[in-house]
Amino acid sequence: MIFIAALLTCIPHAFAQQDDAAKQQLKSIEIAYIARTLDLTPDEAQKFWPVYNNYRGEIDQLIAEKQRSRKLNEKAARGLDADAIARSNMDKDLSFDKRMLDIKTRYTAEFQRVLPARKAGAVFSSEQEFRRMMIRHLNSNKRIQRINQQQIPKPRQ
Repeated sequence: MIFIAALLTCIPHAFAQQDDAAKQQLKSIEIAYIARTLDLTPDEAQKFWPVYNNYRGEIDQLIAEKQRSRKLNEKAARGLDADAIARSNMDKDLSFDKRMLDIKTRYTAEFQRVLPARKAGAVFSSEQEFRRMMIRHLNSNKRIQRINQQQIPKPRQ
């Protein structure tokens, strides 16, 4: 738990900069968390990380594609019927969700090929738990910042 707390202290700095180094730092924290959660042996790690990196590459590519598609839709949607836009967005979202599920289904089999079932089954849940921890940590930092801002005395005029 101390390990995780130490890792989470780096997150605000990583998000504040939003540059490649910060993204790499955040990715390193996530990798360390997943490795620790899965408790990989050296042999398992050697087989797992290339498969996981391919999986993340496909997921990241799909997410980037979805973001690009959203931006293009926003530009093209100006002046069009709101219901037609909503239907189109729902169809596209379902298509992306299906593709995401297809990727996860394929990699579930790949993870089971290189890891014991117990560890393979924990890959996606460890990713989700890491994201939840990050969100809680960031929300906590935001609350602390709001409290600090409220306690700062206003200058007298």
